[in-house]
Amino acid sequence: MKEQYEPKIIEQRAQDYWQDNKVFSVSEDTTKEKYYCLSMFPYPSGRLHMGHVRNYTIGDVISRYQRMLGKNVLQPMGWDAFGLPAENAAIKNNVPPAAWTRENIDYMRDQLKRLGLGYDWDREFATCDPDYYRWEQWLFTRLYKKGLVYKKTSPVNWCPNDLTVLANEQVIDGKCWRCDSEVERKDIPQWFMKITDYADELLNELDGLTGWPEQVVTMQRNWIGRSQGVDIVFDIADSKDKLKVFTTRPDTLMGVTYVAVAAEHPLAHQAAEKHSNVAAFIKECAAVGTAEATIEKLEKKGIDTGMKAIHPITGQKVPVFIANFVLMGYGEGAVMSVPAHDQRDWEFANKYGLPIQQVIEPGEDAVDIEVDLKSSAYVDKGRLIHSGEFDGLSSEQAFDKIADKLSQHNKGNKRITYRLRDWGVSRQRYWGTPIPIINCKKCGEVPVAEKDLPVKLPEDVEFDGVGSPIKKMPSFYNTKCPKCGGKAQRETDTFDTFMESSWYYARFACVDNNKAMLDERAKYWLPVDQYVGGIEHAILHLLYARFFNKLMRGVGLVENDEPIDNLLTQGMVVATTFYREKDGKKEYFSPAEVDTEVDRKGQIERAILLADSKPVVVGSVEKMSKSKSNGVDPQHLIEEYGADTARLFIMFTAPPDQSLEWSDTAVEGSFRFLRRLWRVVFEHVQAGPTVQLDASSLNDKQKTLRRQVHATIKKISDDVGRRFTFNTAIAAVMELMNTIGKFDDRSDMSRAILQEAFESIILMLSPIVPHFCHSLWSELSPNSISIEDQSWPVADESALQRDELEMIVQVNGKLRGRICVPADADRNEVEATALADDNVKRFVEGLAIVKVIVVPAKLVNIVVK
Repeated sequence: MKEQYEPKIIEQRAQDYWQDNKVFSVSEDTTKEKYYCLSMFPYPSGRLHMGHVRNYTIGDVISRYQRMLGKNVLQPMGWDAFGLPAENAAIKNNVPPAAWTRENIDYMRDQLKRLGLGYDWDREFATCDPDYYRWEQWLFTRLYKKGLVYKKTSPVNWCPNDLTVLANEQVIDGKCWRCDSEVERKDIPQWFMKITDYADELLNELDGLTGWPEQVVTMQRNWIGRSQGVDIVFDIADSKDKLKVFTTRPDTLMGVTYVAVAAEHPLAHQAAEKHSNVAAFIKECAAVGTAEATIEKLEKKGIDTGMKAIHPITGQKVPVFIANFVLMGYGEGAVMSVPAHDQRDWEFANKYGLPIQQVIEPGEDAVDIEVDLKSSAYVDKGRLIHSGEFDGLSSEQAFDKIADKLSQHNKGNKRITYRLRDWGVSRQRYWGTPIPIINCKKCGEVPVAEKDLPVKLPEDVEFDGVGSPIKKMPSFYNTKCPKCGGKAQRETDTFDTFMESSWYYARFACVDNNKAMLDERAKYWLPVDQYVGGIEHAILHLLYARFFNKLMRGVGLVENDEPIDNLLTQGMVVATTFYREKDGKKEYFSPAEVDTEVDRKGQIERAILLADSKPVVVGSVEKMSKSKSNGVDPQHLIEEYGADTARLFIMFTAPPDQSLEWSDTAVEGSFRFLRRLWRVVFEHVQAGPTVQLDASSLNDKQKTLRRQVHATIKKISDDVGRRFTFNTAIAAVMELMNTIGKFDDRSDMSRAILQEAFESIILMLSPIVPHFCHSLWSELSPNSISIEDQSWPVADESALQRDELEMIVQVNGKLRGRICVPADADRNEVEATALADDNVKRFVEGLAIVKVIVVPAKLVNIVVK
């Protein structure tokens, strides 16, 4: 064994061993409990960032620990390879997206291996592989035939720069999340999947996801957004047209003073044909996307159509406005407006001089509340006023009474509705899975036949930066109709890349099957026992994965109702920013470009730019990002300190669900700890073999050390196995090492205890710093099986037993002494020992003892007066 810790040498040696022996390759084994640990797979952008490193290290530590418990552990890795960045790179670098993507995969795969991540690389795939997306296309055609897929024209968020549809979540402050272009509203035909058919199931089964963070469950519950309300029909004066709205507050119906429709509503188009100013307003609305978050921030604008809607109960006529805050894709594309009891309606009414009619007053339990409609709307529920036959009813009572009245006159009915909308899966981009539909003038939409799947995406293409190249490729575009054999055209839209990431967890179970999407192996491995990934995927990715699981269950591919049993959402990696400000703009510098001075606590006090030796501003601590130049290249970290130092720092600095603040000082501290542990074990090994441990022959000092060893095993087993507080587990090892450092007995039996201690430490650290422990284990226990086949250590309960207990003694709550009593001492013996203590006697002498409180194994409190 070498005296010095040499990360590069031992890490390469361990990785070679894992690869040559296929240590982490697994197959189905019904004799073992299975454990499927999965981390959200990366987009192959070119290089790993520290967020990747943290995510995958957490998953690897969990996997290795579960493996040591004797479970059959699957931990795979793949690549979320389709997407817009590859197209942008193709335009910028004049290289096809396929080549750019696969080069990045090769580089990033090497980075993952250098981190020592225990993946079953035999199961690796990229979502841009035709062997993968073929089955996605296959399922889509099945769903089309079942009526769960359809095409319709609808308003979408359109990025004029990237020429593609954006999900609402991809619109940030009215701009594209990637290129920052202003998003427009556009009507185009696109494909949808009926996720709304599963809304109730997706909502109800959230209650069973006890292994998910409550925050994620709440976010999904709100996104699905189940509401009970009433459909209400308004007739349109002097017309056969009718206007339907949905409301969750029918109790406010008598306060309607206008109705508002979306710019795409049929009534809006009718008005536009008659009035040029209305047409101009509709065009203005089209320049805004469909994202709710964007709409809410807009100045509320509208225009009178000139039409009148007839109130379904009073018969009064109210104006019909077009409003920019009403979206056609939500509800009926129309709302009844009650300015007195809705703040948005109140603002709009004040702007356009519309009546504000109060119909709700505070209920009996809120009589002290004053309603001032001049300052704002009164939005709470209460008691109805100015509502004719409904006066005096509570809002809850009025809900049913008004709904019944509308139903009797065929003007409305109760209905359950959802905020959730069907999933638009079309994207007007090239680098994605081709949608397997053929468009025939005679036969219409025709699914591609199974024998003709996959519809392969042409990979040898040239980009000019405008639209999709496959739309300009007759060899791909033109084809024959599977039904009539006539001339037809392929669908040139590609799938939303969330399609690929919504079922990859299942394909890992049977990646080598070229005859079916999934097989019996998926039923063995699913559901995923532990999923690790960022909370930014809480809604879309995780909701779509749950939906896809139900689709696959519907065609008999899986049996489980939910795809993921336990979810861990790791925190962000954050770091200090450095910048200079010029002309009102900040120029950021990376940590590698500055030299810093720190205080005793490791906090940065001053920084200078290496290029000119002049000061830069030490900014705030923010999420690592390219825009702030505060990222740290994992490759440089591995080169300087080794992968195990990176892993130890990441797991020790913060609990996995909290933000991790980067600290060069802490990284160096992690490296020093590993060097110290290496040196201590080296000295132990150099002293020669140890004798067999005989627990019955230990003296008190030896028993104390062994007790701490096994107490540490017990604590760390709980920290890692149940709590996922890896930082406290590492801290416990460090505390034990400090105790060992002070233990100066080197007798045969003491060395036997140290052997047990070091073996336990190396086993418990092996999931976290696997290369380091792989090497040390072979030195500590050269005649045993490799550490990868060792079991997790188990605490010896007999070692935890104490012959004597130390208890503190208080007098009137103040510490006055410490006593040692036999571990099996009864209350009377403890009390007598406490009262006999010399120091305690001083504080009770001459005083009356009122009572003596004994807390077993902890303290004695003597109350005197």
